[in-house]
Amino acid sequence: MQLLRTIFWVVVAVALALFTKANWEAATPVVPGRVAVKLWGDAIMETRLPVLILSAFLLGLVPTWAWASAVKWRLRRRLASTERALESVTAPQSPPEPAPALSSAPLSEQP
Repeated sequence: MQLLRTIFWVVVAVALALFTKANWEAATPVVPGRVAVKLWGDAIMETRLPVLILSAFLLGLVPTWAWASAVKWRLRRRLASTERALESVTAPQSPPEPAPALSSAPLSEQP
């Protein structure tokens, strides 16, 4: 599993390095207020800088948020399962015997 994780991160790092190298210098003159991003081949996307920054932020945030939510969900399930198991162990096995009923008659009338 560790090998697969390492291979995945190496592939991501190489792809990021190639993308950075392709976009190091502006490919064409850019409209003011826009940034040119060379995608592949001759494909160039012009976008506004805040959109580019927001998309990069979300690209990093969403997987981390999804992972944290999954861990939180899994821990809640484990905790609920443990609480049910504890409750079944500590619950009384048979109902307690009822206490003898007290008479409501005054003491002077009782035999």
